Amino acid sequence: MVRVPSARRLIALVVLPATLAGCASVVATKPGPFATDPVCAQVVLTTPDELAEGLTRRDTDAQATTAWGDGSGAVVLRCGVEPLAPTTDRCQTVEAADGTSVDWVIVASDPDDEQASDWTFTTYGRVPAVQVLVPAEVAQKHPSSFLDRLGAAVSLTERERGCL
Repeated sequence: MVRVPSARRLIALVVLPATLAGCASVVATKPGPFATDPVCAQVVLTTPDELAEGLTRRDTDAQATTAWGDGSGAVVLRCGVEPLAPTTDRCQTVEAADGTSVDWVIVASDPDDEQASDWTFTTYGRVPAVQVLVPAEVAQKHPSSFLDRLGAAVSLTERERGCL
């Protein structure tokens, strides 16, 4: 004898997963123009589950991206962005504990008020290029203290040149 679930049970089986999926925190972002580069998949998969206290990984809605934190206060990593040409913007080498080093070009959204600025960190001399967007509220608590935690993942990209 085959037992057929009641209509109430069927509704629960359909509605409950949909309701739970609606609770998931997905961070909206845009993919870079070269997000389909296979190296980007490796970069994203190699990033840590946590960048700093309170900055745990979140799902995103774009290819070759990942995020840590919540909503508009999330740190977003985008792989496959446009590589930077030589620039006079601040370029800094960040070395991780494992010895990997990555050169980052650092730009504040408001150079006149760095405390209230959102920050953009873009790899310099690496292909595909990687960008990390840090909102002001996170930057005030964790300025750039977590960039070294991204070194192992970002070092999977090819280094063509570095900061002078």
